[in-house]
Amino acid sequence: MNLAIFGATGTIGANSLDVVARHAGRYRVFALTANASAEPLAELCRRHRPRYAVLSGVSHNAEMARQFASLGVELLFGAEALEVVARHPETQTVMAAIVGAAGLASTLAAVRAGKRVLLANKEALVMAGPLVMRAAKESGAQLLPVDSEHNAVFQCLGSAKNPRRIILTASGGPFRATALEGLQNVTPEQACAHPNWVMGRKISVDSATMMNKGLEVIEARWLFDLAPDRIEVLIHPQSVVHALVEYADGSVIAQLSNPDMRVPIATALAYPERMESGAQSLDLASVKSLSFEKPDLVRFPCLELAYSALHAGGTAPAILNAANEIAVEAFLAGRLAFTGIAGVIADTLAAVPGRAADDLAGVMEADAQARQAARSRILALAA
Repeated sequence: MNLAIFGATGTIGANSLDVVARHAGRYRVFALTANASAEPLAELCRRHRPRYAVLSGVSHNAEMARQFASLGVELLFGAEALEVVARHPETQTVMAAIVGAAGLASTLAAVRAGKRVLLANKEALVMAGPLVMRAAKESGAQLLPVDSEHNAVFQCLGSAKNPRRIILTASGGPFRATALEGLQNVTPEQACAHPNWVMGRKISVDSATMMNKGLEVIEARWLFDLAPDRIEVLIHPQSVVHALVEYADGSVIAQLSNPDMRVPIATALAYPERMESGAQSLDLASVKSLSFEKPDLVRFPCLELAYSALHAGGTAPAILNAANEIAVEAFLAGRLAFTGIAGVIADTLAAVPGRAADDLAGVMEADAQARQAARSRILALAA
């Protein structure tokens, strides 16, 4: 199977390559991409020898191209190259792991080309869920979720249809028990120190605010074709139960594993079969207890904002996502307090009018307007 990994230098990319390396001969790494991390990408190319590499955030550079050519790899440049690789006739499977809105166009290109798409970029469905799902239906593309929670729901559903509800679990992040008055002074380093998962900085902050879970609720709405009131969230500090599905007869089925992204990656790569992932077996005796609690929306206002955007529909989720990306960027740069993230998002949702999300151009226009509004709000707060 020819595999293109979009976002190869990130956490999902690294874990995907680890799983693939455990099954020599089963997968061919056909393409690897990164934004601008030329040296890390070159090192991956030395080890995995793909046919193509892409630096989507870099303009054409002849010296870089020669460096990769010496490895037997053709280096492409610019965001459009992602779509070229996504549509390439020899690309069979795309691991869509580019973080944020930057991953939407290439993911949609792969879906429209009818590829098998392993979806780790939740923003594609958050921003353009109806477009992506309609494209998948028209092209025959297969969408397999890689987010641990959606992958867990996928496993629990099997061939069953129309569950009563699904429950996505959340660890609660590093501030689940922090006094509310202490959140104002949270540092980026503290927010990125997730208690259970090893993730990138942006998604770690999203976990700390629970915006990550809000985005996952929106993603689940489209992946599983469920009304918002049938998608619930529970805080589960142990991160062992990744999701639960309740059926009409009252049965609740859960998926459990150690918090290791190689589990959902291997599940998606091998589907409908199973294969070894490299993750440790789950020892429930050592876990001893599993606890669950409802999220406190005073502590986690971003979760409520995500539900509101989902109910509003149209471009509201794209506006939510764009404002969050800008607010998190400002927080990580020391220009916005941790507790200011939700306020910037709320103000942006109020400032940018929503509209129907009928096409990609309209979605991207709403995204751009939201980014500008969020930046203006952050500047006003700093004045």
